Amino acid sequence: MKVLVLNSGSSSLKYQVIDMETEEMLVKGYFERIGQQNSFLTHKVNGIKHKFEKYVKDHEQALKVIFSRLMSDSYGVIKSLEELGGIGHRVVQGGEKYSKPVLITEEVIEEIKKCSDLAPLHNPAAILGIEACKKIAPNIPMVAVFDTAFHQTISKERYMYPIPYEYYKKYGIRKYGAHGTSHQYVANRVAEIIGKDIKELKIVNCHLGQGASVCAIQNGKSVETSMGLTPLGGIPMGTRSGDLDPSVVTYIMKKENLTAQEMENILNKQSGVFGISEVSVDFRDIENEALAGGNKANLALDVYHYLTAAYVAKCAVAMGGIDVLTFTAGVGEKGPISRKAICNQLQFFGVKIDETKNDFKGEEREISAEDSKVRIFVVPTNEELMIARETAKNVP
Repeated sequence: MKVLVLNSGSSSLKYQVIDMETEEMLVKGYFERIGQQNSFLTHKVNGIKHKFEKYVKDHEQALKVIFSRLMSDSYGVIKSLEELGGIGHRVVQGGEKYSKPVLITEEVIEEIKKCSDLAPLHNPAAILGIEACKKIAPNIPMVAVFDTAFHQTISKERYMYPIPYEYYKKYGIRKYGAHGTSHQYVANRVAEIIGKDIKELKIVNCHLGQGASVCAIQNGKSVETSMGLTPLGGIPMGTRSGDLDPSVVTYIMKKENLTAQEMENILNKQSGVFGISEVSVDFRDIENEALAGGNKANLALDVYHYLTAAYVAKCAVAMGGIDVLTFTAGVGEKGPISRKAICNQLQFFGVKIDETKNDFKGEEREISAEDSKVRIFVVPTNEELMIARETAKNVP
């Protein structure tokens, strides 16, 4: 079976086709700036990247172009759409209703729409991709794979907020988490590497990218995570604040006479390491500025490393210990400076990094010192493969 994996943004479409017999990625691509005059598609097949500049007004048109490339003699990997056994859609928020991937029906689409307030940047975009597929490939079964589903095993005392209970009953306000497919993939992969049953391990995974979260995985299940009601919560990120004293929000709103939307924009797009450093959203730029003596860049990294390490400790408390610490995603996979700084603050847990082993980027590797009580790994994430696996399991 071949599975198409789609990750829809408000003006973008990422895709991969994966052969489930071998779990080999056959092709990957990214349609950017949908709806803009300078929209273009990057399509990579057989190790060669091809760029096509083409205006498309919406996701439906973009998907038609993508399908034409997938079936072309020059750039294709399938002869017809009938070769696709299913289409897997990444959906960020599934609320409390979905604790596992589901076959997409009209009812599921309506539920995804209902959850849009909890993921306003992501769920409406996922709907655009789903609706486009319905029109162009109505006979191919589709599966929704939710970022939040993996965290539905977190116990109530850990996902409830200490605010009036009525807001949970009325609006579903609670911790949901995100990056579930990444945390699940990395946890299973590191168990394979170590050669142990995942049910015997206490794993803390640090998914560190522009969006970032930390997750405690015990017996193969999520028992604690840093992101909250929305992907804004938890540790600081590229432009997102992470957790704050709630009065910080209301105080700034009063002082600056801001609307809720304006404040939300500041917290989502102007905060995090960018907000403190005032340099860039790219950690490489911030690291370079810090090495050059930039005080705010150094401060931004110090805050980021401290709060990430603190959440790793919180995850260890949730499990009563920690056996394995993993790093993944852009910064986690390619940021030896951040990995070292975070691990050094966890030495009291017996976490000890080998600086020589840690001096690399983007590979699967163990980086713990010989005498470390906790094994430390870098495991490149593969959310698309996880989505493809779940799609294959759930199509008729």
